[in-house]
Amino acid sequence: MADLKERLLPPKPASAINLRESSFRPSASGRQPFQGVDVVGLKKRGQGIRSWIRVDSSGNSQIIEVDKFTMMRRCDLPARDLRLLDPLFVYPSTILGREKAIVVNLEQIRCIITADEVLILNSLDSYVLQYVVELQRRLTTTGVAEVWQSDNAELSRRRGSRNFVDNVFGNTSPDYLPFEFRALEVALEAACTFLDSQAAELEIEAYPLLDELTSKISTLNLERVRRLKSRLVALTRRVQKVRDEIEQLMDDDGDMAEMYLTEKKSRMETSFYGDQSLMGYKSTDGASISAPVSPVSSPPESRRLEKTLSIARSRHESMRSSDSNTESIEELEMLLEAYFVVIDSTLNKLTSLKEYIDDTEDFINIQLDNVRNQLIQFELLLTTATFVVAIFGVVAGIFGMNFTIPMFDNPAAFKWVLIVTGVTGVIIFCAFVCFFKYRRLMPL
Repeated sequence: MADLKERLLPPKPASAINLRESSFRPSASGRQPFQGVDVVGLKKRGQGIRSWIRVDSSGNSQIIEVDKFTMMRRCDLPARDLRLLDPLFVYPSTILGREKAIVVNLEQIRCIITADEVLILNSLDSYVLQYVVELQRRLTTTGVAEVWQSDNAELSRRRGSRNFVDNVFGNTSPDYLPFEFRALEVALEAACTFLDSQAAELEIEAYPLLDELTSKISTLNLERVRRLKSRLVALTRRVQKVRDEIEQLMDDDGDMAEMYLTEKKSRMETSFYGDQSLMGYKSTDGASISAPVSPVSSPPESRRLEKTLSIARSRHESMRSSDSNTESIEELEMLLEAYFVVIDSTLNKLTSLKEYIDDTEDFINIQLDNVRNQLIQFELLLTTATFVVAIFGVVAGIFGMNFTIPMFDNPAAFKWVLIVTGVTGVIIFCAFVCFFKYRRLMPL
C-alpha cells in the first residue's frame, strides 16, 4: 500500500510545474491570461482543477490534473454528473450510464469509467487505494487468449472479414466481461465489502451492549444504545440506497444497454471502416470522389449495387447490434444480480439487528411495566394499611370526647378496646386483600 501511494502520488514540485506550464499556454488572441497567477492557489480556491488517478485497460496508472471543463469534454459528460463526484458534497450512491462513460458514486469510490480507462478522484482513503490495486491486479492478470482474441478481432475487422470474426469471436464465454464491466464489478465489490464490514463491526458492538442493557438498565447504557441505533439507521439508509440503485438498473433494460461502452465503440469503428471500404469501392469504379458525376452518365448497375450493399450492411449492423445488446444486458444483469444478493444480505443483517434492538426495547418496556405494576400494587397495599390504621384514630377520637361513661372506671377496658380495634382492622385488611385477588388486581 505504501508503494502504491508513492507511485500514485508524484512530488508536488513536478505537478506544480506541469500545471503551471499547462495553464500558461497562450490563448487564441496570443495573450497569456494566467501569467503570474499561482496555480496551486487557484486549485485551493476551487477553480475546478482536481487530481485524478487514471487506470487504462492494461492496468497502468498515472496521476493527471485537469479542470472540470476538460473532463466534461474528455468523457462527454454534463456538469451535473461531475457534481455527483465532488467530495465537497454528499450525494447518495448513484450509477449512471451515459453515451461514452459510466458515472459511479458508491460510498468512497467515485470514478468515471469509459471504454478504455477509469478516472478515479485522487484520495488517500484506503478503500480507494484498494480499488486501484484490485483493478490493476485484475487487468494485468488477463489471459493471453483474451489478448490474442482482441488483437485478431481488430485485425480481422480492419481487413473487412467481419463474418469470420462474428463466427469465431461472436460467441464469447459468459465469464468474459468488457473493460467497463470489470471496472464496475470492482467498484461494486469495494462498495459492498465496505458496507458489509461496517455492518459486521456494528453487529460486534451491538449485541454485547444490548445484552448488557437487558441485565442492567442505566442511563449510560441507554445513551449508548441510542447512539448505536442512530448509526444503524444511517448505515441502513446507505445500504438501502445502493440496493435500490442496483435494482433500478436491473429493471431498466435501456439503462443496461446504455452502459455497454465497448460495443458502442466497436460499432462506431465498424461503421467507420465500412464507410472507408465503401469509399474505396467507389474510387475503384473509375470515378473520382471529388469530381462531380452526372446522374445520366453513371451506370445504373453500380448505383443499384451500392444501394444493395448499403441496405445489407445496415441490416447486418442492426441485427448484430440487437444481438450484442441482448448479450450485454444478460452479462450486466448477471453481474448486478450477484452483487444485489450481496447487498441484500447486508441489508438483511442490518434488518435483523434492528429487529433485535426493537425486541430489546420491548423487553425493557415490559420490565419497566412490571416494575411499575409492582409499585402500584405496593401503593395499593400501603393505602389499605393506612386505612386500617386510621380506624385507631377514629376510636381514639370517639373516646376522646368530653363525656363520661362507666367504661372509663374499668382499668381493663383500655386493653379490650385495643384488642377489638386491632382484630377489626386485621379483618378489614384481609377482606381488602381477598377482594384485590378476586378482582385480579394483585398476583395470586
